[in-house]
Amino acid sequence: SNYKQKHYTFIINNLQEMKRLFLLSLVALLLTNLISATENKQFNKTGNDRFSIKAQGIMGFYIDVHDNMRADMPSAPTGLIFGIEFPSTQQRPWQQYLLNPTVGLGMTYLNLGSERYGHAVALYPYILLNCIRTQHFEMKVKLAPGLAVVNEHWYTQEDQNTDHYYDATTNAIFGCYLNAYLNAGLNLNFPITRNFAINGEFGFIHMSNGRVCMPNVGANIFYGGVGFIATINPDKKDERKPIKFPNLPYKWSLNITAASGAQSADIEKHKFAIASLHTGAVYNVCNWYSVGGGVDLFFNDAISKNTRRNLYSKHEDINYTFTDKLRVGVAINNEFKFGMLTTIFDWGVYLYNPSRNYYYDYVRDYCQDGLKKRPLFYKSSGPGSEEAFHYFRFGVKCRVWDNLYLQATCKTHMQIAEYVEFGIGYQIPFLKEDKRKDGKNIIFHHHKDWWKN
Repeated sequence: SNYKQKHYTFIINNLQEMKRLFLLSLVALLLTNLISATENKQFNKTGNDRFSIKAQGIMGFYIDVHDNMRADMPSAPTGLIFGIEFPSTQQRPWQQYLLNPTVGLGMTYLNLGSERYGHAVALYPYILLNCIRTQHFEMKVKLAPGLAVVNEHWYTQEDQNTDHYYDATTNAIFGCYLNAYLNAGLNLNFPITRNFAINGEFGFIHMSNGRVCMPNVGANIFYGGVGFIATINPDKKDERKPIKFPNLPYKWSLNITAASGAQSADIEKHKFAIASLHTGAVYNVCNWYSVGGGVDLFFNDAISKNTRRNLYSKHEDINYTFTDKLRVGVAINNEFKFGMLTTIFDWGVYLYNPSRNYYYDYVRDYCQDGLKKRPLFYKSSGPGSEEAFHYFRFGVKCRVWDNLYLQATCKTHMQIAEYVEFGIGYQIPFLKEDKRKDGKNIIFHHHKDWWKN
């Protein structure tokens, strides 16, 4: 049929395009390998300053497929990954604590498998955590948060009728050009020479906007790839001597964070204000991981009748006061330290949550004879139709001065994002008793070379 012929031609063109890009990448890497092998002495660097360049061709498949995609399933997403990597210099404490990981800057190009969804380009920093290192094989865990730009989304198409949200003719996957890009996977190296290796990778890619705009279905892709990696200046002469660092001088710390942002509740331009306040204490289990508990106060102005979306009921007896838009929860806090950067992952439950009584499905099915309160811990009718009694929050914070940090996080109910927020906070680390000078100074301050004091 014409439909099958169209998609067959589209797939063939994509494969030819990928082949050309991959061959160009291979030529570039081979030239890089030749330069690194023949002109190594011209680099005025030490072995600690060497870096690597890599390229991979990837192919994958969609998981957690939306109904909009099932109506006209795209072909397999394909693309290229480029990266520049820097091994540990062994000159900073966090490198020692994490067994000398590799850091890098990456770019991913993706053909999303159909003209309707278009293409994406992502830029991101990443870290490779060592798992296995032998002479002939290396395996590392890759973690990469970044931003992706797509060229096709809801507002670039002609048909923006919300009644066609699930139709095969519309793109409900992305609601704006800019999206968050999250990538995790396993990175595999098979050395051929000292400065050239075959590189493989398989993992998971998620792209969505965190409900900064709607729609926000997003894309979830499992992928695999193979490529090459070339090392520039692999000579190990004149390496800087590794520094041996002491353990962090504190065990407990208190975190106070205030954040705000905006949420889109409809496929329209109007946005609703959100805000949160977090206070929590965490214990350093080791130099790179902390766990503890905290209390969260949330405000979401989208708990309202003023939306076209039917998440919350528009029943005439519901007024949605200020207190109805508040939630209070307690959470388990997890922190993973990477020097100035700390990634956070929290799981919490609501102790105060009046909005649980106002979901559209609940009011429609159980409140025909008047509004009724439901239990604090209830069974949700499903992601997208009701928000659960518990929540997740994940993100990153960056220390900018002393113990002051900036933070960006996404709050979700199961896999459905509620909003993205940006905030500022202060950490109060309490020094161990044997580290306190004269027993008076009990607060640790993150000076640049604190281990020398």
